[in-house]
Parts: sequence; structure tokens; C-alpha cells
Amino acid sequence: MDPKFVKSSEERMKKAVETIRHEVATIRTNKATTSLLDGIKVEYYGNPVPLQQVASVSAPEPRLLVIQPWERTVLPEIVKAIQRSDLGLNPTDDGAVVRLAIPTLTEERRKDLVKVLGKIIEDGRVRVRTVRRETNDELKKLEREHKISEDDSKKAQAEIQKLTDRYIASLDELFGKKQAEVMEV
Repeated sequence: MDPKFVKSSEERMKKAVETIRHEVATIRTNKATTSLLDGIKVEYYGNPVPLQQVASVSAPEPRLLVIQPWERTVLPEIVKAIQRSDLGLNPTDDGAVVRLAIPTLTEERRKDLVKVLGKIIEDGRVRVRTVRRETNDELKKLEREHKISEDDSKKAQAEIQKLTDRYIASLDELFGKKQAEVMEV
């Protein structure tokens, strides 16, 4: 059996988990994190660009984000972009920096965020399982065409199952950690 086959499946599973990890990082918790603003696009000379390309973002306090633009002319656009986002945050602009106070989440909002988190994690599980299914289908096809032996096919399928279990376990772990962060008061 060609080890590249298993390796490519592992790479695809790893990419799926990393995509989900990035998505999960943008879910708001009660703490200020710079990744909260990762999806924000700012109009810059007529083009939408990621916030991180026009300003530096820091979290000097647990419930405060400070956005320092590299050009003051971008300040109003940063404020507009944050107000348009679905974060529900109210930016304050003092002429030099934008401050974002992170309010405490209500119990109901935290529960809603956990539901959203659960959907994102389930999407990740589905992606990993899809890679497994596609790989197993390919292995069975190669076996039918007598390009690999039945033993090699079974070994590779067992290896793919181990990878699937490992990546799904890492998604479950990610869910547990993020759920604890979201529910923390």
C-alpha cells in the first residue's frame, strides 16, 4: 500500500480541523481576544481589507480591545466595519485609537453561542468523516481493480479509521475547551 495515500488523507483531515479551529476562535467569549476581530474587513482606498492589515489589535485588559490604526484616516472606517459586524460591540473612537469594551454575555447569549459552537464542531466532524469515506471508496475501487491486495486495503482502512478517530477527538477537545470559555462568567 502506498503510504502517500494515507498521508494525503491525513493532510485533508488536518486542514478540515484547522479551518474549524479558526472558525471557533472567532466565537465570542467573556474575555477580549484579538482573534475576535479576524473576520472584520475595513474599506481601505476603496478595497475591503482585513483589519489586521490596516491596524494593530491588542488586548491590554481582560475586557478591552484596543485598535491602533497605522493611518488616522482609516479610523472612521474601522468603527463602521465593527458596527456592521455581527459581534454586537460598540466601538469608541478617541481620534487616535478605537476601544472596544467587551460586555459580559447574558446566560441566554452564552447558551446560544454554545449551540453555534456545537454546529461548527459537527461540521468539522462531517468534513473529517467525508475524507474517510472518500478515501475508503478509493481504496475499495483500487481493490476491485486488483491494483492493491485486500490485506493492504484493510490495513489502509484501519489506518484511516485511526486518523479519523484522532481528529474527531481533537475536535471534541476543542469543543470542550471553548464551551468552558463561553459559559464562564
